[in-house]
Amino acid sequence: VQLQAFGGGLVQAGGSLRLSCTASGYTFSTYIMGWFRQAPGKERRFVAGISESGSHQYYADSVQGRLTISRDNAKNTVYLQMNSLKPEDTAVYYCAANKNGSRWVRLSSKYTNWGQGTQVTVSS
Repeated sequence: VQLQAFGGGLVQAGGSLRLSCTASGYTFSTYIMGWFRQAPGKERRFVAGISESGSHQYYADSVQGRLTISRDNAKNTVYLQMNSLKPEDTAVYYCAANKNGSRWVRLSSKYTNWGQGTQVTVSS
């Protein structure tokens, strides 16, 4: 099982980025997918999650209305569209796969497979 995240970079506050995460080695459409982030010196935190079919999305309060998670099961890819970015969004962003159900969508310990992370830096 492999997850590869990309699309990070440096952007000014108020700008946008789109992260992508491509999966291989398993049946992508049977897993919940999530995005987490980890800022320097802080714990890894839930950002957004999406159900297997894409019909349900879940967000952390801090990103609601600014970030949008989506998936394309035909392409084995999950996306995170990031708009109105703030300096506090600066972190390494990780995608992850969860076979344990939507009840645990916000809990990082329930995710079994992780991508390598992609750095997002938002300048003020």
